[in-house]
Amino acid sequence: MEVGAVAGMRFVKDGIKAAKLVMDHTEHTLLVGEMASIFAILMGLPGPTNLSSSESIEKWTNWKRNQCQPNFRRNVFPENSCGPYHLRGEKLNSCREAEGKLKLHSNLVGQHNHDTISMAVIDKWGRIAVGTSTNGATFKIPGRVGDGPIAGSSSYADDEVGACGATGDGDVMMRFLPCYQVVESMRQGMEPQRAASDAISRIARKFPTFVGAVVAVNRNGVHAGACHGWTFQYSVMNSTLDDVEIITVVP
Repeated sequence: MEVGAVAGMRFVKDGIKAAKLVMDHTEHTLLVGEMASIFAILMGLPGPTNLSSSESIEKWTNWKRNQCQPNFRRNVFPENSCGPYHLRGEKLNSCREAEGKLKLHSNLVGQHNHDTISMAVIDKWGRIAVGTSTNGATFKIPGRVGDGPIAGSSSYADDEVGACGATGDGDVMMRFLPCYQVVESMRQGMEPQRAASDAISRIARKFPTFVGAVVAVNRNGVHAGACHGWTFQYSVMNSTLDDVEIITVVP
């Protein structure tokens, strides 16, 4: 039950190290924004650092030229420009598909604009640690926080049970805390494969267009993955393997 997280942290490259500093040297769980950056630098991490790359600058420039499309705005005016955005005159209602199923922006999430890394480790004493780091969704609204720093959503671990890591449309997935669900399902006796599939299916029933994946591993090292909306890969290394094994998971 030790946890540390940072969100909206700029000018500091290593988010996982910053999160561990929060865990090891504060009684808080989550630090955000400018003050998270200041905390990380004062605690010894390099910075402030320009984290832009030529690739990211080019991507942003082309996005601006395309009238800031695609983006994550909805129910606003103007819809197809860089704003400033305003509410429409009429009362706004959330868009719902037939049969009560919801559709959000998962078409903006895919293999080519996603950079989440989630890693779980079991040491020789059976202690389990898990961490998730991400640059966030491409073209996100400034200030947006995804599921990366949300305990139970992008990652969760319990030495008595196992661990889980997740990636995908964090705005959807954090509503379900899928990694907490996976670990609790394994606690109740589910094998990793069934626990992972069950967590993904719970999301897909409500959001049939969402894109995401989870990886589950129990305390004995048995692992499995499940995904929806894309073909997903994860890697495994243990003392019985000569090299990293890559596992491909299909929807």
